[in-house]
Amino acid sequence: MASRIFAHSLPGEPHDRWESLAEHQTAVAALAGEFADIFGFGALARLAGELHDIGKLSPEFQAYICGERTSGGDHSSAGAWIARDAYPSPAGKIFAAIIAAHHAGLVDGRNLIERLKPIGKQLPPGWQEWIGPLPSAAALNPSIRPDFSQGPKGFSQSFLTRMLFSCLVDADFLATEAFYAAAEGLPVERGGYSSMIALRDRLREHMDNMRADAAKEINLVRTRILDHTITKADLSPGLFTLTVPTGGGKTLASLSFALEHAVRHNLRRVIYVIPYTSIIEQTADVFRGALRSPDDILEHHASFDWERAKQTRNPDDDSPAAIDKLRRAAENWDVPIVVTTAVQFFESLFANRTSRCRKLHNIAGSAVVFDEAQTLPLPLLKPCVAAIDELARNYRTSIVLCTATQPALRVKDGFTDGFAIDEDRELAPDPQELYRRLKRVAVERLTAPTTDESIAARFVEQPQMLCIVNKREHAQKLYEMIRSQPGATHLSTLMCPSHRRIVLAELRGKLKAGEPVRLVATSLIEAGVDIDFPEVWRAAAGLDSIAQAAGRCNRSGALKDHDGRPRLGRVIVFEPAEEKTQHEIKVRWQASQGALKRFDDPLDIDAVRDYFSELYWRKGDAQLDSADISGRQGVGVLTAIRECVADGDYPFRSIAEAFQLIDEEAMEAVIVPWRADEADDEADRLLQSIAAQAKPSGRDLRRLQQYAVPIPKTARDEWLRRNVLTPVHPALGDAMLKFADLSLYDAETGVTVANPTTRDAGSNIIG
Repeated sequence: MASRIFAHSLPGEPHDRWESLAEHQTAVAALAGEFADIFGFGALARLAGELHDIGKLSPEFQAYICGERTSGGDHSSAGAWIARDAYPSPAGKIFAAIIAAHHAGLVDGRNLIERLKPIGKQLPPGWQEWIGPLPSAAALNPSIRPDFSQGPKGFSQSFLTRMLFSCLVDADFLATEAFYAAAEGLPVERGGYSSMIALRDRLREHMDNMRADAAKEINLVRTRILDHTITKADLSPGLFTLTVPTGGGKTLASLSFALEHAVRHNLRRVIYVIPYTSIIEQTADVFRGALRSPDDILEHHASFDWERAKQTRNPDDDSPAAIDKLRRAAENWDVPIVVTTAVQFFESLFANRTSRCRKLHNIAGSAVVFDEAQTLPLPLLKPCVAAIDELARNYRTSIVLCTATQPALRVKDGFTDGFAIDEDRELAPDPQELYRRLKRVAVERLTAPTTDESIAARFVEQPQMLCIVNKREHAQKLYEMIRSQPGATHLSTLMCPSHRRIVLAELRGKLKAGEPVRLVATSLIEAGVDIDFPEVWRAAAGLDSIAQAAGRCNRSGALKDHDGRPRLGRVIVFEPAEEKTQHEIKVRWQASQGALKRFDDPLDIDAVRDYFSELYWRKGDAQLDSADISGRQGVGVLTAIRECVADGDYPFRSIAEAFQLIDEEAMEAVIVPWRADEADDEADRLLQSIAAQAKPSGRDLRRLQQYAVPIPKTARDEWLRRNVLTPVHPALGDAMLKFADLSLYDAETGVTVANPTTRDAGSNIIG
């Protein structure tokens, strides 16, 4: 076999500048092994790296890479067949799955069997001499003994397959990127971040400065919470809870714990998982201010579908085409601090595509904080719980479930297959006492259905008031009724993030100045948005949503009565008379009834636990894992995995297609060229810059997220047909669309959606 067998070409350049297969194999094997060493499977990952491109030995591929053929054939299956033939299950099955998938993505195991059947007769000549003797099965044993005895049947092995797949594809991407960058004389801008120790020390300094202002009661409580969380940092990595009422400073307390814990246990990064994109920027800005280190913090939420943008690309061709380079520029979370969404986090953990999976190995050996942990979606709750538990048990990952309303997900709460979290792993000091000291509101429930006219009348009486409703269309309708009142404002996901951020900043200034602010909003305002009203009305929803709404009321505890004594803010829960409640919200509202009746304070910790227990009981185990894999009703993720335990041929692609925290068929993000004023041309300049680029930069595309609005797919398709929407860039096709003008964007309420029956996206997790 000739020594110069090529893996990657440089058309027009001498062959001695091309990358040899041997060089590429060595680079990928080294990186993949390094990535998997963190959870003990480095030997297996290294061998996968050595075998992944063995199909490129074929004369067909070599002729293709030299420009003598139009196709190089399938070069991914040969290594998969060799490894599966050489090693017994489970190692052989894992090898086959990840090597065969390293370009096109993980497939269902039974489909892979059919694909590999003829490969044994089509192996490239000389492959035995090329790879030499394969290591024994014993040599591939993990260096860190995993615990696969717990959790749902088969889950650990299927999860391991995805993690090893991540190691292989990220190694392949990075090695290929490095070769082409070197060939073009370009730097590879990776690494060079601050150490976890440096970040911890900066945060310590920031928190010490905040302690200096600890004279107020609220700051004394926050200081106590912070100090207590830090004392727990020495505890072994694993599962933790942090139960802190609104106003307790849990965001920086949880980051402080995560960094202290990471330094003491040599964890590599902190991943902060947030339920809504609407507060990602806010949280990331808080972290940047505290750490004085913007380059060490990544905001990562979905901007568009990278895979759809590939349209004409051969999935087994890794040449440096424009979209490939764009995809390789996507973040793989190799940064110290990641702020991301639950959608991005969990859908990646159950994904099959290379672009979504390449980041997964970087979750291992991290501290992961789930802000507002109670927002995990019920139809996928059990798979999410299983994934969290698996990360903590076998991937050296510490998990903090951080919330003001802790969901009843522990074994001791009666949750089947729940978390085994002991009381000593609660990071907050006496959560019940904290709730008493930080209580800022009283909750009232209106017994009769409430009309919009009644709410509008109350707005007249109360110049500073927030009303949160469940549907975007309801918010627009109610806003129209109060539009003429001083300070009337609307906020929903029909407005782009940049627009919403400016509106929120203006509202905070007016509230602080005592000016009228009459705000109608959807639930996007609930999760962590820093805003403070004396009175909040909340449309019927789950107790967790009511608690989040209450967090926007008397947030600072500054309300006083006529005698100057502290008083509670007012939270009114009502059932809309004219609006039909969505099914999922109705289920949560019904589960709240017992706590609302039995407890004097429905936001008390015991009341919230009662609510969640009732909610999970009402839904039943089957409804907590109801993704309907391959369209089979009642066959959720864990059931589909359990069915394949005997043969290990897991349905990776089918699970990925069904695992959606939001209904992608219902909502699609489009770009709005919004302007804050006549002088604001940021969106237009971004769009013009992208349109002028031969290869749109990932940085510019990420900046466009500030102008994205989720709209119904039916409206998107119709507007695309009528040229109301047009592509942002020809190379992206309809993967990213923009409004041709602002005629359908109201300056106060955002996109005008014609179909009044569309589902509200504000109550979803958007990422």
